[in-house]
Amino acid sequence: MLLPRRPKALHLTQKPQPGESKKAISKRRRALVARHGFPAALLALAVGTAAHALKSAARSVDAAPRQKLIALTFDDGPRPWVLKGNSAAGHASASLLDLLDHQGVKATFFVMAWRLAPGADQDCRKIDVGINCRQAAEEEHRRGHEIENHTYGHGNFRRMKARYGEEWILNDLERASRTIEPLTGIKPLYVRPPDWEVWPELAQRIEARGYHLMSKSTALPPARRDVDSEDYFCVGKDLSKCPQPSLYDYVLRTIEQRERKGAYGHILVFHEIPNSVEVLSRLIPELKKRGFAFVTLRKYLEMEKLSLLP
Repeated sequence: MLLPRRPKALHLTQKPQPGESKKAISKRRRALVARHGFPAALLALAVGTAAHALKSAARSVDAAPRQKLIALTFDDGPRPWVLKGNSAAGHASASLLDLLDHQGVKATFFVMAWRLAPGADQDCRKIDVGINCRQAAEEEHRRGHEIENHTYGHGNFRRMKARYGEEWILNDLERASRTIEPLTGIKPLYVRPPDWEVWPELAQRIEARGYHLMSKSTALPPARRDVDSEDYFCVGKDLSKCPQPSLYDYVLRTIEQRERKGAYGHILVFHEIPNSVEVLSRLIPELKKRGFAFVTLRKYLEMEKLSLLP
């Protein structure tokens, strides 16, 4: 039995034509079957239709509005007395987790994984709010926030390299991930080095292990750079480097400057400190008024890859 000859480049011509009626499509299908046999005609139509659908989807992404987005992130936790709130003299803080819930914001927490170990209980309870650091991280996860890798020991990478070598740094990152994963059920995807201190060779080795390295380098597109709030300058006795006239104004001014340069997506970096909770209680509503939506870091970077961010 002779098989029908394979149609030449049918898949290039069989996509639905603009304005083509259902009657015309049906007529064309019958002609294909008569000319080439049912299997070949069906394949040509399927491939052509799929190609047309993919092009339509691509056009939809290109035409999608570029959104004003913020990924709110926090470093150096978990600190239960900030996450849950407390009234201790000199350390009083409203609850960061309650604030985020009230505002409907899901954030991303870059934790120092040593705080999740049993040996950290004494430090974690120096201002006792009834839970330890691991329980605080579990609460973060339970409320829908992301937990990512800020290393295990929080050692400066250059000092750690000089003291122990690069392999020690990589092992410290993996130790952090092994500590976090049982808590969240997934391995951390993002790494933020302490003080953003990293060099190209080490960055390549970290990324080769499947991590996305967070950075504020100007070599990155603006939407992918960390935006440092500099909130850590606003704690302690020496406040000389705290942004002026206020941390609130500084963050808004930074966002406005980035917008003037065409950047409408921002990865904001704060720390789990009482002053930042107070500032964010005013900053989040203000940014919402300006049209910003808050998303987790994973969602933000997924949208950045789809070119939904300028």
